[in-house]
Amino acid sequence: MEPISRRRALQLGGLGLAGVLAGGLGLAWQGSRGTRFDAAAGAELSEPSVLASSGGELALELTAAEGNLPVAGCRARVLGFNGGVPGPTLHVRPGDRLRVTLRNRLTEPTNLHLHGLHVSPAGNGDNPFLRIEPGQDFDYEYRLPDTHPPGMYWYHPHHHHLVADQIFGGLYGAVIVDDIDPVPVTRERVLVIADLTLDDAGRIAPASTMDRMLGREGNLVLVNGQLRPTMTAAPGTRERWRIVNACVSRYLRLRLDGQQLRLLGLDSGRLTEPRPVEEIVLAGGNRADLLVSTTVGSAQLLTLPVDRGTTGMMDMGMMDRGDRDDTSPPDGEATGTVLATVEVAGAAAAQPAPVPPQPAPRDLRRETVAATRTFTLGVGMGMGTGMGAGGMRFTIDGREYDPDRTDHTVRVGTVEEWTLINDSPMEHSLHLHVWPMQLLRTGGREVTEIIWQDVVNIPARNRVTVRVAFDDYPGRTVYHCHILDHEDLGMMGVIEAR
Repeated sequence: MEPISRRRALQLGGLGLAGVLAGGLGLAWQGSRGTRFDAAAGAELSEPSVLASSGGELALELTAAEGNLPVAGCRARVLGFNGGVPGPTLHVRPGDRLRVTLRNRLTEPTNLHLHGLHVSPAGNGDNPFLRIEPGQDFDYEYRLPDTHPPGMYWYHPHHHHLVADQIFGGLYGAVIVDDIDPVPVTRERVLVIADLTLDDAGRIAPASTMDRMLGREGNLVLVNGQLRPTMTAAPGTRERWRIVNACVSRYLRLRLDGQQLRLLGLDSGRLTEPRPVEEIVLAGGNRADLLVSTTVGSAQLLTLPVDRGTTGMMDMGMMDRGDRDDTSPPDGEATGTVLATVEVAGAAAAQPAPVPPQPAPRDLRRETVAATRTFTLGVGMGMGTGMGAGGMRFTIDGREYDPDRTDHTVRVGTVEEWTLINDSPMEHSLHLHVWPMQLLRTGGREVTEIIWQDVVNIPARNRVTVRVAFDDYPGRTVYHCHILDHEDLGMMGVIEAR
């Protein structure tokens, strides 16, 4: 199958799921470096341990440390939370209090970000400016509002300059905000998809200058830390798959032929009725809530080739692809990378009850706009301050990130309309902490449905329009490209709500 075109991507279900994705950058493949793991591939899917709230509270410890941890059926020297890749899955409910003691047993600073959760950024909340030194512990505390949207979220480090390295190394885990009224399904699965590259010693391979500029993509693409696991089911079941794209840069174009897929929601957004889909494109940090109705047979969950564009400098001879690992696909693998296999056999299961209609989401198009802003994401030559920038600058509005500078101030209790401009020949995405965004227009096309996301893809040389409701939570936080190498190289800004 050919890499997805920009026009086709923009047509993939007007959900803002797609804007073009990765070819000049190349899709990293499980080629020669992956063959050593083939003997362990295909094992039954396992899921991370679960920590669930009780009595309105969840208190836990998360220890970030390097270790010889199970990855792809082997032991590798990687990073993990509580000795696992991924870390434990956290189950909470709207209105809960979440208390996390983060224990930093790394050799470098770190911190914690609850991606997509609508919680305060102040103090010991979801504060990206905190710095927890090696050997230190820090007590985070979050209070979810009673009206918090149910859905799939995730957690990961967010210390500037180290975000991509620490997530690529294995520091991530899922957060589920449970439905007050459960969706009737036969079973639920958590699928945390991430990639990594291991060197010959079984350690995380360092990123080259080219990797950082393009956004690294690992040679191994894993589901819950496993290589091509197998899921078994009876025919006639309805499974709920909660999927996280925890990759540092890779976009996932997911397809599962032979089974019926319906999309329940993206990120923190929920559709009023599940929508039939054939493919879903997730930028880094996006999540999908899928209903899978099973039919007898064997099927493969694939991530297909996508095109994220280029820096624009290759044709001028200003970069040498030679300092990047050879990740070209082997012969016969141009159709995609197998993430997992689904085997459906046996006696038919009882049909679950119908999925009830979901509450209609808030529509900001009906609300007064207090201010409009434009954000331009750009890549160019210059004296960049980011690590390994190779003479290139990754900026928003022409400026690299400065934690001491507040780039925008917004008023609590207002709605704003933002135009997100991608002024470069490669894909970027924008993630806003704390407040989700309603997608209005993408690629010159109106989005007719009510779509809420906290990571919005911006096609190369294009623009996207969103609205944001700053209903609550005064404080400072950040917005940034969720190709996390680009964030670490400076494509991030500071916003303060007052």
